[in-house]
Amino acid sequence: MSRAIPVPRPLIRAASAIAGCSLSLISSAPGLAGPQPETFPPTETFRNLQLITLTCSRENSAASCDKARAIADPLLDHPRLPTSCKDVLWSISQQARPAASNSESRRDGIDRSAKDLTVFCKPQYKPTGKGDSKPGGLFGGGNFSVGAPQPAR
Repeated sequence: MSRAIPVPRPLIRAASAIAGCSLSLISSAPGLAGPQPETFPPTETFRNLQLITLTCSRENSAASCDKARAIADPLLDHPRLPTSCKDVLWSISQQARPAASNSESRRDGIDRSAKDLTVFCKPQYKPTGKGDSKPGGLFGGGNFSVGAPQPAR
């Protein structure tokens, strides 16, 4: 049978103070705390890309198609975008090129990718648990309880 050796409280307090101090030094030093995570691109970016891509489809011009690719290509490397969004961006960067003939199949492919932007390239919010509960029970929830009456407040 082994017994734990008691550690004096002042020693525990000193060790925790030293650990807390070193953590605050590391987190306040630039470059040591690690890179800050990138934020999700704004919705306006995807809406702008969608409109430019639709213009490329409609006009079949080098200017609009080049602009669509110039916006889509850097977004492919964004770490916060889901794979489905990157697939749509890849499709735009491959299809948004001027063609000799602006055929219906060319326009349909580009238009489909442009419409998929708003579906697949939106931030994925996770419920926090606060305020997400719905009233339950047979009569819609509320403050109904069975048991002893509660005093009035």
